[in-house]
Amino acid sequence: MRPPDQTLGYGLSAPRNGARALLSGLQAHIIKWLLFDSRPATKDNKSALPPDTYLRPSEDRQEEALWRACSEVIWRCAGGFNVQSGTEPTAVVGLPTDHTYVQHSSHYYQDGITEKLHLFDFTRLEDLQIFLKRYLYLFQTEEGSGALLLLYAVVLSRGCENVKKDLDGKLPYLVSAHVEGSLNIVTLLLTGRATPYLHNGVLYVGDEDHYAMPQFGILGRSPVGLLVWYGGDDNAKNSDNRQYPGSRLKTPAMPIWVTSCSGHYGILFNTNRELLRNYHAERRFDIHYYTCGGCHVLLNVDTRAHDDSSGVLRNDDINATPLEKLIHTKWQDAKITWTGNAPYVGEPPK
Repeated sequence: MRPPDQTLGYGLSAPRNGARALLSGLQAHIIKWLLFDSRPATKDNKSALPPDTYLRPSEDRQEEALWRACSEVIWRCAGGFNVQSGTEPTAVVGLPTDHTYVQHSSHYYQDGITEKLHLFDFTRLEDLQIFLKRYLYLFQTEEGSGALLLLYAVVLSRGCENVKKDLDGKLPYLVSAHVEGSLNIVTLLLTGRATPYLHNGVLYVGDEDHYAMPQFGILGRSPVGLLVWYGGDDNAKNSDNRQYPGSRLKTPAMPIWVTSCSGHYGILFNTNRELLRNYHAERRFDIHYYTCGGCHVLLNVDTRAHDDSSGVLRNDDINATPLEKLIHTKWQDAKITWTGNAPYVGEPPK
């Protein structure tokens, strides 16, 4: 994580690679814990300290936010927050050892990590949290394999067969060749299911030659949301394969969204937990945008009706930046004001 007790102290720091989707999902949960879960509950949901105070955590709070966020996404993938009758959620975490369990062969090429993993099972969230707190240093090493260990944990906790069912034959893989990773990794962390479908509930799709088959989308309101803007021409021939988030992802329980803007991942968040529950709060508000590459900007979103409609940035406004167009997928006719220079979202991080 970035230096504690400073601006952006809440943020993960990572190069632009295939782990960006995974780390953005984790980053959203870190912000969720720092801003909302860890703040003392009050009658009016207000705090004596300004919200920005919680975004400059000490080193101890950084570590606690990290192991709590990891615990939450792993436990969600294990089904721990939505226990089905007759089943017991089991989270699985693999840690590297000095012992090699799988030998090099024509069927497996050793990578120095996978073949040395020892698996630990947990049936209680509290035990998982204690374990991750104890071995957090293995996830924090800058040149280590923390992202891979987290990926293995969420996949094993969900179960490989369940992940295959989640993908529904639409994709033969979970980890894609996209520069910053796939949306399926994000949906796995946010919902506990690696579904490629972002619509609400179950949608039956068929035609006159085929029986209608169910497509299982987002089955419940997510604590953290997801916003997607694909870029380019929405009428392109491949637009039929594009998935657009439904209201359960657009309106999460907390005002935090993982964003995919032309394939580049980031996080949008607001510090007021009542934003999506109070119509007046949602009329005009500030929103933060952060990426694990170090990009941060503060924007003001004004959803009120304006007499001068020509001054409102619309989804098809050629002058709107990609990030503004992404925000318009949630607040369609909002006027967006930048507090600083508007960065190009597709720009490689520093």
